Amino acid sequence: MVTDEERREVLELLAEEVKAQQVGKRLSRSQLIFRRFARNKTAVVGVVGIIVVLFLAIFGHFLTPWGYLERDRTHYLMPPDGSHWFGTNKQGRDMFSMTVEGMRKSLMIGFAVAALQTTIAAIVGTAAAYFGGLFDRFATWIIDLMLVIPSFLILAVVSQNIGGEDSSVFWLIILIAAFGWMLTARVVRALTMSVKSLDYVNAARYMSVPSRVVIARHIIPNISSLLIIDFTLGVAYAVLSETSLSYFGFGIKDPQVSLGSLIGQGQAAALTHPWMFVSPALVLVLMLVSVNFIGDGLRDAIDPTSKSGGKA
Repeated sequence: MVTDEERREVLELLAEEVKAQQVGKRLSRSQLIFRRFARNKTAVVGVVGIIVVLFLAIFGHFLTPWGYLERDRTHYLMPPDGSHWFGTNKQGRDMFSMTVEGMRKSLMIGFAVAALQTTIAAIVGTAAAYFGGLFDRFATWIIDLMLVIPSFLILAVVSQNIGGEDSSVFWLIILIAAFGWMLTARVVRALTMSVKSLDYVNAARYMSVPSRVVIARHIIPNISSLLIIDFTLGVAYAVLSETSLSYFGFGIKDPQVSLGSLIGQGQAAALTHPWMFVSPALVLVLMLVSVNFIGDGLRDAIDPTSKSGGKA
């Protein structure tokens, strides 16, 4: 049953289109989505937060003379001062430069994993629903099997035995993505089941258009809204997964750093030397909150009946 709030959201969206037509300018769907997103205050806060995080990750190493591997042998476990903004650890390494490097590593892993697992989910989910039959049953069986596998345990064991310091980031991306696509694939499969019965999809099939072209041009664009939102939230999932693994010593290998490894190293001294723990923890919280705000804002902007906000 449609609620009054949902009806109001739809009427406001229609009013936007009517108003645009009256002034002689018809807004495209992407423009309407952008306007709804821009009017969501929490989403805008998320964009500002992620811009700050990206700026520090890209340009932060220019703001300090210290490299994340360098040691200041005159400053061991020193609190923040003019020379070391976030203080130093017990090896004399600058916490600001290490936090910037950890931020860069975590963001790289987050975006790479999100892109990889969203791509896998889109391919497997659409192919399973489109081809049906034995392939659909086999793909569904694989998805259900992987959903019950204790992924964290497998990630911890495999990451300890594959790759050295230089390749640990690459293998971590592969492993996290390999166990993060299944739920999205099930949703994509369900959406594809309804999309593949539409007239233009049937027309393309009757015209002997190759299956890969039908999927790429007619099916995936119709479920792109879900994939965009999944990618955004997948960044937060990947960063949190990497942080958890690195916190327990199964992720990024020393002397390389990530936010998870820094938090893991600093948690033992959180009460005696809090600067070792607080700076990477605050950056992680800012990153995750910003990404989630953006994901929620996109969901509300794309779906005019969403009850979570995002007015048109």
